[in-house]
Amino acid sequence: MPTLPIASDHQLNAFGHDPWWVILIKVVLAFTILLVFTLFNIWLERRVVARMQNRLGPNVHGPFGLLQSLADGVKLMLKEDIVPRAADKVVYIAAPLLAAIPAFMAVAVIPFGPVVKVPFSDVTTPLQLTDLPVGVLYILAIASIGVYGIVLAGWSSGSTYSLLGALRSSAQVISYEVAMGLSLVAVFLYAGSMSTSGIVAAQSDWWFGVILFPSFVIYTISMVGETNRAPFDLAEAEGELVGGFHTEYSSIKFAFFFLAEYINMVTVSMLATTMFLGGWRAPWPLSLWDGANSGYWPVLWFLGKVMFFVFIFVWLRGTLPRLRYDQFMQFGWKWLIPGALIWTVLVATIRVVTLEGPIDRRYLIAAGVVAALVWVVLGFFGDDSDDRSDESDKVALTESDDDAFTGGYPVPPVREQESIRG
Repeated sequence: MPTLPIASDHQLNAFGHDPWWVILIKVVLAFTILLVFTLFNIWLERRVVARMQNRLGPNVHGPFGLLQSLADGVKLMLKEDIVPRAADKVVYIAAPLLAAIPAFMAVAVIPFGPVVKVPFSDVTTPLQLTDLPVGVLYILAIASIGVYGIVLAGWSSGSTYSLLGALRSSAQVISYEVAMGLSLVAVFLYAGSMSTSGIVAAQSDWWFGVILFPSFVIYTISMVGETNRAPFDLAEAEGELVGGFHTEYSSIKFAFFFLAEYINMVTVSMLATTMFLGGWRAPWPLSLWDGANSGYWPVLWFLGKVMFFVFIFVWLRGTLPRLRYDQFMQFGWKWLIPGALIWTVLVATIRVVTLEGPIDRRYLIAAGVVAALVWVVLGFFGDDSDDRSDESDKVALTESDDDAFTGGYPVPPVREQESIRG
């Protein structure tokens, strides 16, 4: 791994000096970017999936169907709002807001670009609303708050299917947040900072997605599970749970859940860009241009990288089937979390040796590669108790009576038909 300088938090000194009108402009722009991104991403997802399935997709409202998402939003707001009788009305109404508001708050510490001059004034400001010494931890904390909206929505609806969807979602988010947090530890170690601006500054020469590629892969998988997106959308599996935690929601309340999902998708994509793809810094060929990383051009590079991750989300939804819940949880706890732990220990050891010890790092890298190979090979010879249980179930089913429903879903006995004569 290349030797990188530890980034200091001197970038934090650029924050806290903006006049009130600059802060207001930043807040409005951040809110507008998220809303426009959401409308565009819904259209993009429908068009890309339609292309994969040899269909047209939305193409009526507006040029190329770009206003279809806006028309759907207006339709949702005008639909009848139904509240179940068994619902806890206060929590039932508050849950969609609790899911949507944190999704907007996470973008506050995302850097969109360097320090620029505000047009028509002499004020200079970073293209970032604010930053903290623990900015990444702030994003993780806000993301974890959003799951309370899902859990409370399922509990307050008074529906069994909604409650099951909420329980699934809470277990899913907790499991994949652990792997996501562990994947970012290696970034903290190499950047020497937990502020988003400091991490971007530490990637001036090498992107962490290259030198910390295993962390990049683990985060990419975890962010799909964190946002309940296919193939990890077990919290709203239509074939099992009708609609999951938002089964009993309609109108604008359902729109808030829909909005939160797509904004979270953008937020984790922005975090992935900041952590692993150099943030707002231009890709290598464009970096040869002196003005590529100055002015307002970096905003374009940043949004382009975010769109790359959004396309990955859409690609996965259009190609992979939904996993079984036990497969999903097994993958998180038996593969992602142990792999992230092993990689974190390896990176920490290499970092300490690089900064303090005279040991040749090539030996440590070789040892890490061997450990990773052993971990992968052992995965192919893991516990086969599930396979044995499946085989035993098949044998028991074969040896049972000829009843077609033996061992399956319980059904009432068929009544004998009575002839009715008039």
